[in-house]
Amino acid sequence: MLKTVMIGSCVSIQGIFVKALENGLVRVKVDDRIFDGRPVATDPN
Repeated sequence: MLKTVMIGSCVSIQGIFVKALENGLVRVKVDDRIFDGRPVATDPN
């Protein structure tokens, strides 16, 4: 499943969901790199 996370205030990264961390961040994988960031809210409509 693809997830989008915010890294800093202006950079967003979309990658394969790895896991939700205890501190509220989400871990995603892009190629061979792993990124942790704040999840971007999805539009329910």
